[in-house]
Amino acid sequence: MSKDGIAAALTAAGLEAKWKSSPCSEERENPFNLRMRRAISWLARAEQERDDPDAAFIFYWISFNALYSIDRPASYKYVERSAIRDYFQKIVSIDIDDVLYDSVWEKFTGPIRVLLDNQYVFNPFWLSSDRERADADWRRQFNNKLSSIHRALGNRSRNTTVILNELFDRLYVLRSQLIHGGATWQGRVNRSQVQDGAAIMAFLVPHFINLMLDKPDDNWGIPAYALGTKILPSV
Repeated sequence: MSKDGIAAALTAAGLEAKWKSSPCSEERENPFNLRMRRAISWLARAEQERDDPDAAFIFYWISFNALYSIDRPASYKYVERSAIRDYFQKIVSIDIDDVLYDSVWEKFTGPIRVLLDNQYVFNPFWLSSDRERADADWRRQFNNKLSSIHRALGNRSRNTTVILNELFDRLYVLRSQLIHGGATWQGRVNRSQVQDGAAIMAFLVPHFINLMLDKPDDNWGIPAYALGTKILPSV
């Protein structure tokens, strides 16, 4: 397939066509179909925000959230970042051609490195009100994290999950800043992380969907807010 053909296949329209061509799409109560319907709808909405990276990032994150979130019993303490890490472990396990790793580090090496080097999307930076003590602490943690990334880059076949987890730890902070009103819409401060974050999500989320569409019969769990759906046997 040509580069233009690949790009078209990884749009909301292209992914919806791939999904609709799958026999599983005919099962209305299939939880996988609910994930796809939700994720692709928000991906399509995000694609409309070419001139508004704040809005684009939020819509891409909703699409991503539709892919990984799982319905939990009321007694279960749901930890969002743990759910994301579990999702990455699974999505990387089915990425036998290293599409995620190759795509990320060939196309977005610059933006990802800039984001990983940005203290304002590093959660420990914000945790302490004792700025003098916190300064030394977050810098130590920050440098340790960067070292782990560099080690991962030297051993790509086994460390794609390390890279994704570190990257999305930063993106989760950006998500929280925007969703919880901790940033100004189209503000001039720290614009680079919003623009880079939106671009990275625009690239990765379609790849996540595409990989899942190759494994529709896997057990991806019951999506959040999904009463009445049924689970297919795990393959």
